[in-house]
Amino acid sequence: MATPTNDSAIRTTMVQQQKAADRKKLILNLVLLAILLVAPAVMYPVFLMKILCFALFAVAFNLLLGFTGLLSFGHAAFLATGGYTTGYLLSTYSGVTTEMGILAGTAAATLLGLGFAIVTIRRQGIYFAMITLALAQLVFFFFVQAEFTGGEDGMHGVPRGYLFGLVNLENNLAMYYFVLAVFLFGYLLVQRTVNSPFGQVLKAIKQNEPRAISLGYNVNWYKLVAFVMSAGLAGLAGSMKTVVFQLASLNDAHWHMSGEVILMTLLGGTGTLLGPVVGATFVVNLEYQLSQGPLGDWVDAILGGIFILTVIAFRSGIVGEIQKFVKKNLS
Repeated sequence: MATPTNDSAIRTTMVQQQKAADRKKLILNLVLLAILLVAPAVMYPVFLMKILCFALFAVAFNLLLGFTGLLSFGHAAFLATGGYTTGYLLSTYSGVTTEMGILAGTAAATLLGLGFAIVTIRRQGIYFAMITLALAQLVFFFFVQAEFTGGEDGMHGVPRGYLFGLVNLENNLAMYYFVLAVFLFGYLLVQRTVNSPFGQVLKAIKQNEPRAISLGYNVNWYKLVAFVMSAGLAGLAGSMKTVVFQLASLNDAHWHMSGEVILMTLLGGTGTLLGPVVGATFVVNLEYQLSQGPLGDWVDAILGGIFILTVIAFRSGIVGEIQKFVKKNLS
C-alpha cells in the first residue's frame, strides 16, 4: 500500500524553494542597484538617463503586454502626453516646480490612458491593437497642430529647475540620481503589482481569459486598471525624458516610438521584470553606436532585422532565454 503524501512536508519544501528564489532575486536586485549607483563614474550621466527613461517606458508597456496579454500600438501617445504637459507647465509658469510638472504630466497621461481604455478594453487581439494605433495617431496629429507644442520644431528650453527647491537639477549627477529614484519607483511598483493577487489575476487573464471569466472575475475591470497603470508610468517616463533633455518633440508621439518600445520589450523578454530594462539598454546603445558609424542610415533596417530574428528564433527574449538555460542546466 502506498504511503500517503505528507502535505505538510510538501508545503514546507515549497516555502523553502520560494524563499531561496526570493533571496536570489534580492541579491540580483542589489547587485544591479550597486551597478546603477556607480555607473555615472564610468559613463556619461545624460546617456544613462536616456536609458533609464526608456527602460521605465518599456517596463510600463510590459505590464500590459507581458503580464496582461494586451498588445498596444499606441503607447507613444502616453509618453508624449507626459512630456508635452510637463514641458509646457515648466516653460510657461514660473511657479510650477519640477516635481509638480512631472506629476501633472503623469496625471495627464493617466487620464488619457483611461480614455483609451474605455474605448478599447472590450476589444481583443488585432482589433485592440489597431484601435490603440488609431487613437494614438489622433493624439499625434493634435500635437502637430497645437500651438503650445511648437509643431514639428518641438518644445525647447524646458527648465530643469530645483528638486523640492533644494537640489539644482542642472547638475547632471544630481539629475541622474533623481531619474534613478523615479525609475526604481516605477520598477518596484510593477514588481509589487505583478506579484500581488491582482497581478496573479492579470496573468490568469493572459493565459486563459474565458477561464478567468468563468471563475467570476470582472476581466474588463482588471484590464482597464492595468492599462491605466501602464499609461501613467509611460507618461512618467515621458515627463522625466523632457526634463532630462529639456525638450519635447513629435518623435515621442510618432507610431515609430510605439514600435520601438515593443521591440525593447520583446528583445529583453516579455513577462519578465528585468527583460524590458535589458531590452531598452540594448536598443538605446545599439542606436547610439550605429548612428556614430557608417551604418547610421540603416538603423531602422537593422532594428527591423533584429525584431524579426527575435520573433522567429528567440521568442523568450534575452532574459527569458537565460532563465530557460539556467532552469534546464543549472537547477
